[in-house]
Amino acid sequence: MRLDPSVISALSLDPAATTVAAHGSSGFNATAKISATLTNGTQKYYFMKTAAGKDAEIMFRGEHASLNAIHGAVPSLCPASLVTGVSDDGTAYLVTDFLDMSSRSPENDTASPSGMSLAAKLGKLHGIPAPIPTGFLKPMFGFCETTCCGDTAQPNDYKESWADFYARNRLLAILDKCERNNGKDTELRSLVEQTVKSVVPRLIGDSHLNDGRGVTPVVVHGDLWSGNKGKGRIGGKGAVEDVVFDPSVVYGHNEYELGIMNMFGGFGKSFFTEYHNICPKTSPVDEYDDRLKLYELYVFQTLLSVYGATV
Repeated sequence: MRLDPSVISALSLDPAATTVAAHGSSGFNATAKISATLTNGTQKYYFMKTAAGKDAEIMFRGEHASLNAIHGAVPSLCPASLVTGVSDDGTAYLVTDFLDMSSRSPENDTASPSGMSLAAKLGKLHGIPAPIPTGFLKPMFGFCETTCCGDTAQPNDYKESWADFYARNRLLAILDKCERNNGKDTELRSLVEQTVKSVVPRLIGDSHLNDGRGVTPVVVHGDLWSGNKGKGRIGGKGAVEDVVFDPSVVYGHNEYELGIMNMFGGFGKSFFTEYHNICPKTSPVDEYDDRLKLYELYVFQTLLSVYGATV
């Protein structure tokens, strides 16, 4: 397997001291492990994704920004992304710190784990207000890049209102894709538009949540189902930690994260108890389950856009 010179250059590696081999698998791109000997003699490992086409370039830019948004807030939760770009032959690439998914640390590794569970790390992430985007004077809902849920591109242009963002950038945007992929569906469009008009403001409107205070945008992974979490060693060193990967970040309502987690399972009652001890349920608390169902609707629509009526 050949490593493109643009990747060698971007990482400032010595080609004579660097190898690359296929590693792992992905439904959307090729994956590889880069092994390099640095100038100080130490070994350094990287993980790389590659794919052809403009869609891959968009996907990797979104993942690059997403990983660094999470890593910057909670470094032990996911690897940092180092570089993304396009090689001379038009192949898009993304290179991150290597995530060793081995179940145990080497015997000679004395590093201590962070001591934080996945619930505690997610609670910490969701307890930190998202940064104010460049060009704005206050926190906004959205993200600096288009991100992808699977291979579905998600528009993230900033909105002041979370209800407006969720309605326009999620429910209505994925409805348009459903119809592009599967043809016009008058009944589906009517139901989604009714939901946007009546249910969204009723359940997650700014004047409704938290006694009219609304919600503060936080960094949300955006695609946190059980297949995007595990245990591993970031950078291939240190102790085994609870980690996440393949994010599609948005600055949003923390409970938006919980919709897909609740829908697919893999996060038990004890997880949510610990999480909510750190991040209490948004008020009105008695509408918590209804909000999660509303957030699950976007996931169902995304699956519908990909698989059609077989969902």
